[in-house]
Amino acid sequence: MKMADHPTVRAYKEDKIDLPMQPTILESPWLKQMALEAGADDAGLIDLSRDSMAQYRKDLLDVMPDTQSVMVLVFRVNQNHLRSLAQSVTDFEFKQIWANASHIGRRLVIKLQEKGVKALNMPAGFPQEAARWPGKIWLTNDKGFAIEAGLGHMGFNRLVIHPKYGAAIILGSILLSGKCDRYDQPLNFNPCIKCGLCLKVCPTGAVKKTDEFDMLACLTHNYRERMGGFQNWVEQVVESKDVAEYRSRVSDSESVSMWQHLAIGAQNRCDRCMAVCPAGEAAIGEFLDDRKTYTNQNVKKFRDLAETVYVVKGSDAEKHVESNFPAKRIKNVSNGIRPVSAKSFLTSLPLVFQPGQSEDLDAVYHFTFTGDDQLEGTVTIKEKSLTVQNGLVGKPNLHVTAESQTWIKFLTKETNLLKALLTRKIKIKGSPKLMKAFARCFPS
Repeated sequence: MKMADHPTVRAYKEDKIDLPMQPTILESPWLKQMALEAGADDAGLIDLSRDSMAQYRKDLLDVMPDTQSVMVLVFRVNQNHLRSLAQSVTDFEFKQIWANASHIGRRLVIKLQEKGVKALNMPAGFPQEAARWPGKIWLTNDKGFAIEAGLGHMGFNRLVIHPKYGAAIILGSILLSGKCDRYDQPLNFNPCIKCGLCLKVCPTGAVKKTDEFDMLACLTHNYRERMGGFQNWVEQVVESKDVAEYRSRVSDSESVSMWQHLAIGAQNRCDRCMAVCPAGEAAIGEFLDDRKTYTNQNVKKFRDLAETVYVVKGSDAEKHVESNFPAKRIKNVSNGIRPVSAKSFLTSLPLVFQPGQSEDLDAVYHFTFTGDDQLEGTVTIKEKSLTVQNGLVGKPNLHVTAESQTWIKFLTKETNLLKALLTRKIKIKGSPKLMKAFARCFPS
């Protein structure tokens, strides 16, 4: 049978297939109502063409080339679950809400397509693009999208604070092929009330009273059973010569925890910043009516909880736990994040930089990489801050010239620095003490 004679082809050619036509312009109220009817708690719309979306445009267009708009969805989390000291209760709520968000997104997309609207629901949370690890593995920046869509603003806890539901939300994104008649804009106020409770309960000190956020401290502890933490666990299994050595590295409860996370889907070790947040209309009354009781019930118990906190040795997080949480146990681990190229080494520095470890350091470092990955960069550490620039800028206090793959193997402890120096695959011009000071700022 020729294709032209196929019944489906003939039916289409003869206009016998009743396909819904996509509206020329998508009506904003209609889209949002559909989202609420599908089960979302709130929704906002942004146009992909706005300047603030430029850095995300390529990823979204690669997923769906005719994307013109993004609908951002809000799903409310039951904060009472998060306030429980029982981690199983917290994980149970998150397992349900992430699954529910994915189902709602899929249901909404099907309904939209029935109305002729081409749409695609992006993964809510995981899975992400693991092949990109340790780089940017996410395709959407749901927090950034939510802010653009007027669904909240970033709080101290680096969570989007919704005006009604506060921090107790998760987010999702729907790609739309059409243009909307009206788009949302960022809120003209921040729902965060700057109470500072999230700072008081953050076990690693990742949350700060500034725009800074120690992402690696949060990830090392909170994501212990996934991504970098999982890599580190696998390597401990490989490195252990027998069962006894493995047990000396990993407790029985940690092994069971890893099994549980693998079996039911990885969750979080810490959601305190979301649990204690009183921002938003739904939670503010309880806090304002009796702040002392609210703090005693929702903050003190987390501060006093005897638990293990996973930190990198020599990090600001380790010092924070020692200084602020005497009841908590410290366990030194690797965060599992390691650069795979000279470029990723330079781009990762701002993420892993530890300001507290750079006390009194004022130096300019030049890096010249040769071999497969040829590039130059300048790293300046001054007044507990870091800047990374392309090319060799200014006069260096230390100049490192390295064959790129040798440098990566040195960072991952697969080659010895002395051997690399003797073979001149790594050359240092300047005081070796500055090299040691540099390493102290980036513990892994």
